[in-house]
Amino acid sequence: MAPYDWNTMHVPPAAGGSPPAASEGAPPAWALILGVSSGTGAAIAEAVARKPGLNVFGVHRGRYVDTARELEARVRGLGRDVHLRQADASTPEAAEAGADALLQHAGPRSVKLFVHAIAGASVGHFLSDGPDRLHPRRIQRTFDCMAHSFVYWAQALVQRDLLAPDARLLGLQNPLDETHLNNTGLISAAKAALEMYVQHLAIELGPKGHRVNLLKFGTVMTPALRHVYSPEALALLEARHAAMTPAGRMGTLDEVARFVTVLVGDDAAWFNGATIDFTGGMTLRLLDLVLNP
Repeated sequence: MAPYDWNTMHVPPAAGGSPPAASEGAPPAWALILGVSSGTGAAIAEAVARKPGLNVFGVHRGRYVDTARELEARVRGLGRDVHLRQADASTPEAAEAGADALLQHAGPRSVKLFVHAIAGASVGHFLSDGPDRLHPRRIQRTFDCMAHSFVYWAQALVQRDLLAPDARLLGLQNPLDETHLNNTGLISAAKAALEMYVQHLAIELGPKGHRVNLLKFGTVMTPALRHVYSPEALALLEARHAAMTPAGRMGTLDEVARFVTVLVGDDAAWFNGATIDFTGGMTLRLLDLVLNP
């Protein structure tokens, strides 16, 4: 897909409406990003600050304080306003408080892009008798982080009239809906719930001119991944992804982030309720690799 030309940007009207008049005094548009301090959330924040030039309001739990400060400096260096809030974004109360802070800082109808990039899942087994057993509290926590919070924030944004005309709401998905790892059943279930939330919110918000989608991409190198795996394990991970992905390599954070800048643009305005496959065909050769190692 060709890069979007933001010099010719226009906002399509909502169903039955007229396009909003352009105004030189219009307030700047904002990106609201949950899970902003590192990894995918941070990469997307910097990308959309650069193009189309959105200000950034981000929420993070404070695990990567230094990287959050570095991101804030980079976004300000691009000439954008930035406000990073340290809080747990996964609960209804957090969504209400965060939306209030956003309304005070950015004003109504200011959110052009909402990205749900919270990471907070438990891995394990449903029937295990060991420490990896998925107890109810771990199940609830995973669903709150990876699924329910998308709805909590969508509700809070709509109730406060924070969504800009033609706003884009974006959840993040992984290929675990196509293939499974034996300790990720809870993640797969939560992401399946998120997909249903996206589709139903697309139906409800579509008549208002907004778009709600899910972006599915494969494994990318993040600080969290480097924290979990040893250098030897990471090398093996990269080698296996190179073997199964048609391009012969893993995807990158930068590629994911730059594609989000496309999804904010008018050329992507017809995507709604979609799960957009940006995996690079990561799972296409799995059966071949198993049968012909």
